[in-house]
Amino acid sequence: MPTQLPLPPLTAVRAFEAAARYGSFARAAEELGMTQAAVSYQIKQLEDRAGVPLFNRQPRGVKLTPDGAKLAARASDALEILRQAFAELRQASEETLVISVIAAFAASILGPRLWEFQIENPDIATRIDINNKTVDIDAGEAGVAIRIGDGKWDGMHADHLMRATLTPMISPAYIERYGPLTCPSDVLTAPRVNPAHSGWAHWFKLAGLTPPSVENLRSKSMGSQIFEVQAAKAGQGVTLLTPPYYRQELARGELIQPFDIVAESGFPVWLVYAERRRKSPAIRAFRKWLLAEMQVLETIGHPDSLDAPFDSAYEQPTKF
Repeated sequence: MPTQLPLPPLTAVRAFEAAARYGSFARAAEELGMTQAAVSYQIKQLEDRAGVPLFNRQPRGVKLTPDGAKLAARASDALEILRQAFAELRQASEETLVISVIAAFAASILGPRLWEFQIENPDIATRIDINNKTVDIDAGEAGVAIRIGDGKWDGMHADHLMRATLTPMISPAYIERYGPLTCPSDVLTAPRVNPAHSGWAHWFKLAGLTPPSVENLRSKSMGSQIFEVQAAKAGQGVTLLTPPYYRQELARGELIQPFDIVAESGFPVWLVYAERRRKSPAIRAFRKWLLAEMQVLETIGHPDSLDAPFDSAYEQPTKF
């Protein structure tokens, strides 16, 4: 039987994995509750044992060597296996899965349906954190996040949920106040909620119209569609909204989509979670359920054109 090499101290492996993740001994020390000197010492012990340098020390932070990069991937996986093993011993299925989610998706899609997930998975508690800002998934601020972006975040896995589409909507209160919109050109002179939104120019081009000048206009975004939809319902103006979020309001006649022309943002909606936690029972269960729900909802639309995308002014792309 071949002789097995002794394992390095777990403290050294944890120090190395954290430093590799952050690219910084100082941040690793902060996470682990150690001094920077202690982290440096542990990594030096690991390098001596490996017989190769694991980091290139630089004036600002550290960078993994090719050997260090190979070890970092294995070390991260090994620590996650240990975390999962201990989590299962502690009946981790009863821990709370924190879902960090953009406001419009939470209000229109996730919130009304999450009870179905709870019924199917009674041992998994959930908590919705409505937050458009960056969350540190690696540090445990959330188990999963639902965000708008390009789907590429270091150390994260992203599952596509839906395209971010926008089209003008009005309400019966708007028609009572200003009259109906009979053709796209009517929107050129109609009062619009946040007329400086970059999506308007794209939508007008899709409609074959020259976009009005926004040179002297300031953005009046309310930060999320859940607020701007209230302005639309109150009849304050024509509002750019995402159709999949408001199917019930459209069906009830609370909102009206006057035209079939739909503009598509360049930043879809994603379910995001740490790659190293992809085997977490709670995350796997939530991922399977949400992807199935999105398929049933058929929220992936088919806009009239896929011209140059515009930046969403509702929820900006988030970096993890």
